[in-house]
Amino acid sequence: MKHPALSATEPSASPLRVPQLYELVAERLKKSIQDGSYPPGSRLPAERDLATTLGVGRATVREAMGELVNQGVVQTKPHSGSFVRDNALEVMRALKAPPSQPDTSPLSTLAARLAIEPLVAQFAAAVGRRDEEIERLLDLMERTSDLSDPAQRRDWNEADRQFHHRIALMTGNPVMQAIAQVVASAVDEPLWRRLRDHGIHDPARARLYVYEHRLIYEAIATGNQEAAGFYVRQHLERVQKDMLAT
Repeated sequence: MKHPALSATEPSASPLRVPQLYELVAERLKKSIQDGSYPPGSRLPAERDLATTLGVGRATVREAMGELVNQGVVQTKPHSGSFVRDNALEVMRALKAPPSQPDTSPLSTLAARLAIEPLVAQFAAAVGRRDEEIERLLDLMERTSDLSDPAQRRDWNEADRQFHHRIALMTGNPVMQAIAQVVASAVDEPLWRRLRDHGIHDPARARLYVYEHRLIYEAIATGNQEAAGFYVRQHLERVQKDMLAT
């Protein structure tokens, strides 16, 4: 039996989307705030405790917390923890419906990067040439002196993003370049930026990242494919630990 076609005026159903795990955790926490379990002004349990209670990984809790900070529901205080904002209930009432395209889970982004980017670096090393634009980006990152300054932090983060994207351009492979563009977009989303700034917050750590970038670049420029893949993986594992420590 055929189903009648939708009329021109009948609204079509929106496509189904499976929520990411961090979205479900964020919604659960908001419901706990609304029902008074975590009233405005109260300190939220530690990430490890929330992970145990909710039956998820600590990294997922950190993603959910980052999303709630971005929404203005929660605030984090260094060395003190996370707190429900005094106006959290008003903020939640004013929030619009969840976006149809929420931020990509940073945990998923990092898993994909660990699988893809070492191989991309090896392809770039197979070409084995120097790149003036990458050298400019590295010099810019090294000159950054104060990550507490929003403008300097923004420039450093953009140079970091462009560095990884540039490696894919060096391969000359259009498929790898297209994949790298997807990654570059994911690491420019607000949730990624929130967790990145939380994890990379001091000059010593930033200098270490630049040093690792230089190792990656020199391996690529000199055609050392094995070293290029190794250094990329080592760097991304550090990024994972700093952003989503478990």
